[in-house]
Amino acid sequence: MSPEEARERFASARCVRLATADAAGKPHIVPLVFALDGDTIYSAVDPKPKKTTDLKRLRNVQANPRVSLLADHYADDDWDVLWWVRADGLGRVLDGSERARELLRARYDQYADAPPDGPVLAIAVQRWSGWAA
Repeated sequence: MSPEEARERFASARCVRLATADAAGKPHIVPLVFALDGDTIYSAVDPKPKKTTDLKRLRNVQANPRVSLLADHYADDDWDVLWWVRADGLGRVLDGSERARELLRARYDQYADAPPDGPVLAIAVQRWSGWAA
């Protein structure tokens, strides 16, 4: 799969998995909604109930900026349509980004009334890869 096709498939996903690791290398993976702008992936801490906005994923990125995100398509009845795509890159935590929030509001109807107002995770993708049946 070409990097261009991998990026297109990734962009079509509604939810991906974000893999981070802390400074000691302990892995952490969470589902993530996102917006893609060129080769930058944005996500933000939204107002859904959480114990804190100081999320482990953000602490991990601050300690170790190398991250991977995975999008996939699975169909139990037709393995000929299976695919997965991975975006590997460097993350950084921003206090805010109006551009990221605009992109997220445009992508997810749920953010129309309750836009994300917490820290923004920006990931500069260095490598797109993937596989398709």
